[in-house]
Amino acid sequence: MHQPLEGIAAADARLGRPFPLPETPLPLARWVEVTAVGAGAEVAWNLDDSRGGAPGRLAIYAGPAPPPPRDLPNATPPEARDGVVWRSAPLPEAQPSLRPVRELSWTAGGLHLRITAQGPWDDAALAAIAASIP
Repeated sequence: MHQPLEGIAAADARLGRPFPLPETPLPLARWVEVTAVGAGAEVAWNLDDSRGGAPGRLAIYAGPAPPPPRDLPNATPPEARDGVVWRSAPLPEAQPSLRPVRELSWTAGGLHLRITAQGPWDDAALAAIAASIP
């Protein structure tokens, strides 16, 4: 269950350390949500998708335990690439800027990490975001 948190400082407190934000630039955000998820926290950027072909959302989970599993109907089987597990699902019921959904999961620095990217993201862009998370 996702519980809203009062900003990034609350996510830091929940982890007992700074929340690992990506160091690579992200697309323009309309708003950001910070929530408690499982044993960790998630920061979600709801992106400006007003231009055709723009992705709609990016969320990053970080926690001492893996995030709760997410049911993705018709998801591809998990595929390991350079220590990161990738999977995707079409989400045909979502608006175009929110489909497909892609998940990248890995561990680093004692944390379990997951990126959930919705919309037409390029693999190279997602890999760069994941690599930029300290």
